[in-house]
Amino acid sequence: MTLTKEDLKAIAGMIEKMGSSIKEDLRQEMREMNTSLRNDMQEMNTSLRNDMREMNDRITNIELHLENVTDWNIRLIAENFIELTNKLNQAIPAADKNLAFEVKVNYLAVEVERLKEAVAAIRDRIAS
Repeated sequence: MTLTKEDLKAIAGMIEKMGSSIKEDLRQEMREMNTSLRNDMQEMNTSLRNDMREMNDRITNIELHLENVTDWNIRLIAENFIELTNKLNQAIPAADKNLAFEVKVNYLAVEVERLKEAVAAIRDRIAS
């Protein structure tokens, strides 16, 4: 059985039709994938925007809490501490002076130790 030119042309035409059909199928598949990817990206974008909006709301709430509650409480504690310190100083003026004298004595004790070490070093240099 031999194939004629007409048979070969018919076969070539069939192959060509199959090739164009495959090309069209591939194009269609690529369009569908492209559409699917775009939809997925839009969903992710929407999700990220919603997450960012929620995060911004939480940050705003934290800032408001700090400003309205925490700062006010710290200021209240500081004001009361100053009042208590002033009352203590009025009630026990000697305690306030005692603290100052204690600081001075501690400083002088350290200074005396330093001078003792310096004198000992000079004495050792003279002796040698």
